[in-house]
Amino acid sequence: MKGYSYPLSPDGRASLVPPPPWHYSGDFLIVEYRTNPDGVIALLPPELEPADDPGAVAAIFADWQSCSDDFHEIVDPIQCQYREFFLVIGGKYKGQPVSRCAYIWVDKDFAMFRGYIQGFPKKLGSIHITRVFPCGKATPKIAPGGRFGATCTANDRQIARAVVTLRQISKEGPKVNAPPMYNTRHFPAASGLRPDVFELVRAGGYDREFSECWEGDAELRLYDDTIEDLQAIAPKEIIKGYRFSFGYSVDGVTVVAQHDKEMLLR
Repeated sequence: MKGYSYPLSPDGRASLVPPPPWHYSGDFLIVEYRTNPDGVIALLPPELEPADDPGAVAAIFADWQSCSDDFHEIVDPIQCQYREFFLVIGGKYKGQPVSRCAYIWVDKDFAMFRGYIQGFPKKLGSIHITRVFPCGKATPKIAPGGRFGATCTANDRQIARAVVTLRQISKEGPKVNAPPMYNTRHFPAASGLRPDVFELVRAGGYDREFSECWEGDAELRLYDDTIEDLQAIAPKEIIKGYRFSFGYSVDGVTVVAQHDKEMLLR
């Protein structure tokens, strides 16, 4: 039996996720906002300290296309296209700024499992994002006044809704998700609460490419009828909205610390 991931099979082709490297291209819609800092700090593991702006959060909608190193998924789009919504918070590791994915929803199983490998706590959801086309009236323009919307639902519940209205080209771009991302890789034991894997990892990435980034006014709502306590980090002040395209490649993560497994028993 062969394969990089489940399910294993005689020729290995049945694996849900092929081995890295993985390549990504996507469109991003981001709303940065501030919330109660205590809600953000509660989502940080012991190894991370609060950020300089401890209440800042980025709500990110992404429309991705991804593939492995032989690019075979590109001509079978159901294997490579997916969308996700995630909430990114800030922190510090040994005094240096970092970011962290607190919650994330994705609409494809392969993207969810690949996220677990990298330390992203993904759940299945339904995400929709306004698309851009070069022709016609049924598309916003990447120009002043262009309006973009996005929604996320999961388990028949509304998770988030955002609207961004472009005003100008951004000189700095979004800040909360800009530092390196430090997530937790967690794999539970077959019995008991002590996990088999419980470690802080730095997400990898190379060959990064960015389009021109636009910024503008934004609206964001996080709903209260969810399994997650999103109201603990609900928006108190909207900072700004952003829209841009981004591409990069990934070949693993770097383990920076082992979490204390006993803390899950306390």
